[in-house]
Amino acid sequence: MNLASPFSLSVVAITALAFLGLPIGHAMIAGSILYLMLAGLDMGTAAEQILNGMYTNYIILAVPLFILAAELMNIGSMTDRLMAFCNAIVGRFRGGLAHVNILQSVIFAGMSGSAIADAAGTGKMMQQMMTKDGKYPASYAAALTAATAVIGPIIPPSIPMVLYALVSDASIGYLFLGGVVPGLLMALAQMLIVVVDARRRNFPVEKPTPLGELPRITWRAFPSLMMPVVLLGGIYSGATTPTEAAAVAACYALVISVVLYRSVSFADFYRSVLSSARTSASIGMLIAGALVFNFVVTIENIPQTLSLILQAWDLSPLAFLVLVNVILLVLGCILEGTTILLVIVPVLIPTAQALGIDMVHFGVMVVVNIMLGLITPPYGLLLFVMTRIAEVPLRDLVRDVLPFLFAMGGALAFITFMPDAVLWLPRLLGYQG
Repeated sequence: MNLASPFSLSVVAITALAFLGLPIGHAMIAGSILYLMLAGLDMGTAAEQILNGMYTNYIILAVPLFILAAELMNIGSMTDRLMAFCNAIVGRFRGGLAHVNILQSVIFAGMSGSAIADAAGTGKMMQQMMTKDGKYPASYAAALTAATAVIGPIIPPSIPMVLYALVSDASIGYLFLGGVVPGLLMALAQMLIVVVDARRRNFPVEKPTPLGELPRITWRAFPSLMMPVVLLGGIYSGATTPTEAAAVAACYALVISVVLYRSVSFADFYRSVLSSARTSASIGMLIAGALVFNFVVTIENIPQTLSLILQAWDLSPLAFLVLVNVILLVLGCILEGTTILLVIVPVLIPTAQALGIDMVHFGVMVVVNIMLGLITPPYGLLLFVMTRIAEVPLRDLVRDVLPFLFAMGGALAFITFMPDAVLWLPRLLGYQG
């Protein structure tokens, strides 16, 4: 590659601006405009790509709506009721609160679709519950909370899967279905680690909930437990598109919290809308930057060139998937997940298609990789979130999160080598891939 070429200078500019502290979305837009200027192309193309990409992709609307649904759920008493339900189910075992942490992430995964939202919302509550009276070390509670939050965007709904559908044209509905089994496998792997740790470190046994109380607790949580049913039922019955289902989820969370539970004030609602808008705006800028930079990448024929290079290596589909796993896990240590999804993954998709790899299987595998990147040192974003929430040293948090990371890595290897584990449920509901 010519180091003085417009593309090289563009990449250098993006990297330099990002290191200087400019948000990566803004850096990609600036670097792409620099490329257009140096290449003698119309710089207005940058605005054209952003506008066309943003206003012709109806799917993007699902992102802020899922974020709003998560915010509305966290400000109401839906969280408390669901936590009580989880505690009644698994709290009676040794290390019960750790199992509650995992189960609540599985249940809340069907509502928010955001790992950061789960960690900052229910994760903060679990951190306080686990460390109360010194029951669990703060670093262990924070590590488990970070690991369980990873499950959220794998089990539907999933904001990363929405973004993958944006760059791959894969079906969101079948991607959502494909994430169910891998998400449950990761939860099982985490529970096995907790079982071992509970006996080795003598974690406490919580006071069991009387069986007679279980129907009452379940009934109190029932409207909240129905949210994933409403959301996914609308999608797979054909009544709503995924974007419309996201709007239904947000409305359902609002109605349950305000009308039924009466636990949300106008001030709470205003703050949740404001927080959702800020998060959506930051993701929107990343998408905008990726749209422009992907146009530059396409002009330079990077995907086709990479595809030809990999074909010359004569890789089998399985070898290619292993290579992609390695690449994404390494990049996950240093890059933010949305950037990988919007910039790196589109370059890999043509090769995957040429090798006959199923796009739903590939998408789920990619999302699992990116989620593991959230708890992979040194950059893992969830590690920094939980360090701030739990006020524990990063080195202690990393030490306690590594067993969970390795266990979930085993689940990733399983779904990589066994595509049917991902595709079984989508095929059961009509997927032809």
